[in-house]
Amino acid sequence: MDKLAIVVPCYNEEEVLEIASKALRQVLDDLIGKNKIHRESFILFVNDGSRDRTWELIEKEHREHPAQVRGVKLAGNVGHQYALTAGLITAKDRCDVSVSIDADLQDDVDVIEEMIDKYHQGCDIVYGVRRERKTDTFFKRTTAQGFYKVMAMMGVKTVYNHADFRLMSRRAMEQFALYKESNLFLRGIMPTIGYRTDSVYYDRKERVAGESKYPLKKMLALAFNGISSFSVKPMSMIMWAGVVILLCSVLAAVYALISYFTGQVVPGWTSLILSIWFLGGLQLIATGMVGLYIGKIYMEVKHRPRYNIETVLEKKTDEL
Repeated sequence: MDKLAIVVPCYNEEEVLEIASKALRQVLDDLIGKNKIHRESFILFVNDGSRDRTWELIEKEHREHPAQVRGVKLAGNVGHQYALTAGLITAKDRCDVSVSIDADLQDDVDVIEEMIDKYHQGCDIVYGVRRERKTDTFFKRTTAQGFYKVMAMMGVKTVYNHADFRLMSRRAMEQFALYKESNLFLRGIMPTIGYRTDSVYYDRKERVAGESKYPLKKMLALAFNGISSFSVKPMSMIMWAGVVILLCSVLAAVYALISYFTGQVVPGWTSLILSIWFLGGLQLIATGMVGLYIGKIYMEVKHRPRYNIETVLEKKTDEL
């Protein structure tokens, strides 16, 4: 029987943590009762530098349910992708298979059983995929669809309508642990691991409590990080934009010479100013894009740790 670890990154989730713990413990009990997972399966909450009572509640859940609830406390807030990575790397030596899910319970915990079934059928990665986006606002739905289209256009492999709700076998987690990059975009990394994959489909729910920890600013940052971490096409686009502008400037020069020799020269202050602003803006964008890529290289070559673990709550001891 395989041991399951449900990895849950948490940031300021005091309002929902106990609810999530109860729901996930019920999932474990049901799967254990059906002999689909080992009775020592557990939930691993990862506290991502929360400023509220999240870690206190994780400790409380661990004391009350030491066999089923464990915890990892990071030394500071490092972001969702790093916190999830910390959880997966910590869990990989303690389980045979993991399922990652957010604490807000918007992802349907009932499909975890279907994920386990597909794992038993030989799948190493099983993606949780939303059937539709009816619960989203028009703006969020439109921007999300645009995000996946842009990612595909840039050549980044992602699973449409999949976030970070997924199952991973131990060998998939071990392979993931070999990815040492600092600029993490897990939705893009997972399809590159290979192995056999499948998907389960579900309807996303409303948050049971609390507020979203992914506002527009963070979503845009995640989108750009995904593009810049997996594609150099933005650089190619800038180069081709320069080629097009160069051709346009040649045509403009021919037009200017013809106008000069035919005596049809008209003062063109407006067109001159617009040209200066356009080219200046394009140069700033190009310089900024190059700078961002160089900045990513700078961060990667430092080889700094992506996160620091302060405490690990285990089954037998309170600290390890």
